[in-house]
Amino acid sequence: MAGWKDNIYFVLVEPKEPGNIGASARAIKNMGFRNLCLVNPPPEMTNEGRWFARNSHDVLDSAGIFSSVADAVKDRSLVVGTTRIPGKRRGIMLPADEGAAKLFAMAANNTIAILFGREARGLLRREIDECGCMLTIPSSTQQPSLNLSHAVLIIAYELFLADPGRSNAAKAGGPYVIQPDPGVAPPLQRYGESAELYEKISGALELLDYIPKGDRNMKKKIMLDLRHFIGRAGLTEAERTMLKGICCQVEKKIARR
Repeated sequence: MAGWKDNIYFVLVEPKEPGNIGASARAIKNMGFRNLCLVNPPPEMTNEGRWFARNSHDVLDSAGIFSSVADAVKDRSLVVGTTRIPGKRRGIMLPADEGAAKLFAMAANNTIAILFGREARGLLRREIDECGCMLTIPSSTQQPSLNLSHAVLIIAYELFLADPGRSNAAKAGGPYVIQPDPGVAPPLQRYGESAELYEKISGALELLDYIPKGDRNMKKKIMLDLRHFIGRAGLTEAERTMLKGICCQVEKKIARR
């Protein structure tokens, strides 16, 4: 297990059932992944949870524990969410297979966090707002909601299928690692490094009167759209520096008037 799979992080947000956590650990190991992150999990892992993690206790025991989504994703380059509910505020929604193909292309040079919401209510709006895009798993209208660990397994499976080297591994009867073309996706800035840039962009747009003064709803919508737009593709260091420079130049020009 090496290469691009080490750059994929499965983040369970406030899971309540230890069994789901254990089953999720097993699911990602089934598909050759190992990075499990838990945001505010139950205080103790039960015997049931460890039973569901059969042969995957290494993944379960090495899971990162975080007190907030922001802490869990701050060192990642891309953040994507999972949902079954469509909506304009949720940004771009991609079927699991299409989204997995895009993530595979990015994962050679970049770390990616995939968020899975609570068993009862999924991700909150503020958590969705932090995601560049959302992955969705088509399901029957009679029972559209998937169990948490099942959703983790399906996304992990789609990522597994996105690797063209998987067929070579099966034929050879052993491990086979293929790296996505490094030229496809350059190294991107980490999620935690973007806050200052968004503040700069917001200030520059206000100076240009693109955002009407005092219209907080419009400001929130524009900045949310920008976060989704930038979050889908990410930013290189050069691109972040360029955008910051443009904002600084706007500030200087307006100050001279």
